Amino acid sequence: MVYSHEVNCMCKVKQGVNHGAAPIPEEGKWVSPKEIKDISGFTHGIGWCAPQQGACKLTLNVKNGVIEEALVETIGCSGMTHSAAMASEILPGLTILEALNTDLVCDAINTAMRELFLQIVYGRTQSAFSDGGLAIGGALEDLGKGMRSQVGTMYGTKEKGPRYLEMAEGYVTGIALDENDEIIGYQYVSLGKMTDFIKKGDDPNTAYEKAKGEYGRIKDAAKIIDPRKE
Repeated sequence: MVYSHEVNCMCKVKQGVNHGAAPIPEEGKWVSPKEIKDISGFTHGIGWCAPQQGACKLTLNVKNGVIEEALVETIGCSGMTHSAAMASEILPGLTILEALNTDLVCDAINTAMRELFLQIVYGRTQSAFSDGGLAIGGALEDLGKGMRSQVGTMYGTKEKGPRYLEMAEGYVTGIALDENDEIIGYQYVSLGKMTDFIKKGDDPNTAYEKAKGEYGRIKDAAKIIDPRKE
């Protein structure tokens, strides 16, 4: 350690006030963190790339400073999906400090990691007051049984109005309109369920029919239009 001449000339004064790190809530207990291994928590965060073309939702399950589970969900950029694939391999096993200083390939994922780091080290996690935290695998709860991200895609113009394209239930095949051409419901196909039916042996047409559903006042519709063509 090198000290400047000015510091070397100073007399020593003891530090009287030192209360240590403030306690933060972690998995049902209060912790005064001093090292990375003192940090645990389950949380989500959102990141965006520099041109704000795409976004990433990152979910981490941290135990004793180490990322044990990572869920990377992306939208808006085709290249980002490939970056997410690499990030899902990179993140598990790293400490949160290593992850913060590791290139996660995509700006949006790096930004999400920065936001999560702040939440985790300040005790602002989803599992802050949950005794023992969440089990490894907790991140999959957001995806549901089909392990598919919840996605909503809507489009609209002043001239032609709104179009529902993708709902949480699935790919929208038709939107129901009343006599005033206002939306009163929609029809959809759950692509996850359809794929599962095919994997179990159903032919594609049968799987398609079994995976269809509807929401709203479909029976009252004056007409049903294809939102992608009409």
